[in-house]
Amino acid sequence: MNGFYRFFKPFRLFALLPIALAATVSIAQTPSIVMASTTSTEQSGLFPYLLPEFKKATGIDVKVVAVGTGQAIDMGRRGDADVLFVHDQVAEEKVVAEGDALKRYPVMYNDFVLIGPASDPAKVKGKDITEAMKKISAANTGFISRGDKSGTHAAELRYWKTAGVEPTAFAGYKACGCGMGPALNMASSLGAYVLADRGTWLNFKNRADLAVLVEGDKRLFNQYGVMVVNPAKHPQVKAAEAQKFVDWVISPVGQNVIASYKIGGEQLFFPNADK
Repeated sequence: MNGFYRFFKPFRLFALLPIALAATVSIAQTPSIVMASTTSTEQSGLFPYLLPEFKKATGIDVKVVAVGTGQAIDMGRRGDADVLFVHDQVAEEKVVAEGDALKRYPVMYNDFVLIGPASDPAKVKGKDITEAMKKISAANTGFISRGDKSGTHAAELRYWKTAGVEPTAFAGYKACGCGMGPALNMASSLGAYVLADRGTWLNFKNRADLAVLVEGDKRLFNQYGVMVVNPAKHPQVKAAEAQKFVDWVISPVGQNVIASYKIGGEQLFFPNADK
């Protein structure tokens, strides 16, 4: 009996080989794209919720590289990503005009909020972001800036400019050159103010005594856009698969998935592709 088993064992292994090879080929043939996006969008928890639904619909994997919006757009300029999902409309329109990306589509929005210690030492609480920035500067209290050319950083710089403040001129201002989560962690540990997108804030666990102090100003509106990197300029781009993602995320199905993402019953993003 043992001799019989030894004789047929190689044949059993040989018979399993095609199955293993087929599995390897299947994995190798799974289509995938690289999406350059923002740390705020990733750290809000949206992508782990959204992208599995896209894969179920299309079979396409999406690898997210989460950086600041400026860095994400630079990835598009180099052809290092297939699709961009970012939130700085001026920069987005510029990269399209320069020919590095195709048409820009609005996809969703939320808002920025000014976070700070619940004790509010600069007395900024309210709805006016410009007045809040003036008060923070005048009080010389701690403020953590992303300082990373992200969409959130670009918005913060607009608010300082509107307030007529040079932020680097007061000692409390610290630029971390980091993502939204680390910036919030720094604000939490230092008892400082920080501008954040609401999505990341709602998903942030290490709040200590931080609270939302300024919200509701129309200037805090935070629009996201999505676009395919231009294959005519960057031939390595997987434009067909990237366009499938764009088409899906702006479709009623994709928009409904975005709308259904909630934390503690609160909706984080509001789809507006049809606007």
